[in-house]
Amino acid sequence: MSRPNASPEPSASRKLPRRPASSLTEKWTRIDDVDVFYRESPRPARDPRVMAHVHGFGLSGRYLLPTAEKLADDFHTFVPDLPGFGRSGKRRDMLDIPDLARAAVDFLDDRGVEKATLVGNSMGCPVIIETAHTYPERIDRAVLVSPAGGVFNQPLRRAIRQLSVDAPREPTRMARVAVPDYVRFGVPSTMRMFRSLTQYPSLQRLLELHIPTLVVLGERDPLLPHAHRVDEIASQTDSHVLVVLLEGAAHAINFSHPGQLAHVIRLFMDDKPIENDPSAPGHVRLYEVHRGRHHPPPQA
Repeated sequence: MSRPNASPEPSASRKLPRRPASSLTEKWTRIDDVDVFYRESPRPARDPRVMAHVHGFGLSGRYLLPTAEKLADDFHTFVPDLPGFGRSGKRRDMLDIPDLARAAVDFLDDRGVEKATLVGNSMGCPVIIETAHTYPERIDRAVLVSPAGGVFNQPLRRAIRQLSVDAPREPTRMARVAVPDYVRFGVPSTMRMFRSLTQYPSLQRLLELHIPTLVVLGERDPLLPHAHRVDEIASQTDSHVLVVLLEGAAHAINFSHPGQLAHVIRLFMDDKPIENDPSAPGHVRLYEVHRGRHHPPPQA
């Protein structure tokens, strides 16, 4: 692992939030003349593996913190706001899936990370898939939570209707996190980013990946096909994909079910059988929906 670039001191325009949103350390760096805000594990992780969390459409990394925080002691964890999102500065070319994948790799370069596991939600999943497709040497494993995009979310009015159905299924406190991010992102950026998201060949690229890939679906997520349809499609190829269904969850699983999601991710990272969290018996249940032929078999 190479030595990371030194983070410049925050300027007046790069102030840290008054109140930290989690136990992760909040920092700034500068990449290609753009200020980038990110969060990082405050202490050296017991496991030297690096894990970076990639946020969804119009949002910052803040809503990913509940899950990232639970994994921060297990893995060296990063949660960046990609350029154009959240507190990070804007770039004219940062509203396209390939550009955002390049930005994710640039962030890893800036932090001196040669290879990482990427954990994404919604739009973050196509960004991760593109990263694995274009820069396969930089990604160890992929965790795709509620992957969005493609024909199931077209046209825009359908996606808006799906979001309207999803909203009351999410915790009410999610609005306090999401609304400021959406306002900051803006309508013009939303239109351009939506076109890029729905035109990206997520499913085709996903089934072509050659790394262990975990897909986590919420049972009540209106933005995704039913789990049985996902299994039917995934079974058409000999993939590296493991699909897990989380009972009762909607779209923003990283925010609404952080304990259960962190538990599944730990099992996946160590190639253990998918089973319910013994520390939360009788709570949310997990179901293995599909295990690709080339996905690592569960270890005892």
